[in-house]
Amino acid sequence: MALRYLQIFIPEDVVSNIDELLEGHEVLGTWRDATLNDRVVIHLLVPAEEAEPVMDRFEQAYAKAEGFRVVLFTPEAVIPRPEDETQHSDDTEHSENQPADTLKESRRVSREELYGNITETIEIDRVFLAMTTLSTVVAAVGLLRNDVAVIIGAMVIAPLLGPNVAMSLATTLGDFKLLRHALLTNVIGVTLAFLISLVTGICLPIDASIPAIASRTQLNIGDLVLALAAGSAGTFAFTRGLTGAVIGVMVAVALMPPLVTFGMLLGSGQSGLAVGAMLLLVANVVCVNLAGVATFLAQGVRPRTWWEKERASKSSRIAFLTWLVLLLVLCLIVYITQTSTTIGR
Repeated sequence: MALRYLQIFIPEDVVSNIDELLEGHEVLGTWRDATLNDRVVIHLLVPAEEAEPVMDRFEQAYAKAEGFRVVLFTPEAVIPRPEDETQHSDDTEHSENQPADTLKESRRVSREELYGNITETIEIDRVFLAMTTLSTVVAAVGLLRNDVAVIIGAMVIAPLLGPNVAMSLATTLGDFKLLRHALLTNVIGVTLAFLISLVTGICLPIDASIPAIASRTQLNIGDLVLALAAGSAGTFAFTRGLTGAVIGVMVAVALMPPLVTFGMLLGSGQSGLAVGAMLLLVANVVCVNLAGVATFLAQGVRPRTWWEKERASKSSRIAFLTWLVLLLVLCLIVYITQTSTTIGR
């Protein structure tokens, strides 16, 4: 059983009956500290899926109180070990007291934890710029040497995956500030990688017949299906807090190799083949975002308040339809390309 530890600071003069706020939720442990700086400190140990509704309850009750704060921790171990009771006597009562949206959120991390994990990947700093540069160089070397192991190394670095997942989360929550930040990070990362690969293509001879390069100049339906499946799997990994599983998605839906291929081929004057690599890059971005929005919605990721939900619902529909239209356009391009190739033979 995945657990979360909540430390809640409440001004002493407004604290009320905590048991009422916890009613209907599974709480494994509750502790209360003595008053500290005119604030009461409540400690809660809860299953991971209960963290979000519990935090929402406290935020609704004390959000306007000065000094109110909730801090979330992930405990490494707990003694005695909690029993993983998927069915216990309170389940029926719990289910009856919770809205349908809450039931959909079962077994995922809280909205705040998900937000924190993803926003860490979109900071524009020296580390991000260095990782993007190194990933570009590694990908270029791997492509030119036709070395799969080196290319996978560039995939695992994957500085561009986080910003794209952040875009999906931002549209799902209707958080336009996060969306702008994610878009800016994406633009800076893509521009930097493109410029480095473009200069590489200008300075070095690029052999388009190298299998590692040639395979990234063609887009087919299989690439779209793979990107959709892997994008959904990556989003599930984020919502379950399994960030280690995202490494597999980084390899399956690699954004850097087709981007580097596009830049190098364009720099070497092979614009026709460069367009194919660009289409593969666009397909991966579209599929990751489309699958991300759909998976976040299926997992019940929603804002807390009703007016935020209205805004988020509208932005989610617009984003979903936009990505879907782009996917259909890509499918049409694949169909026309394959038909032309067949007729040409």
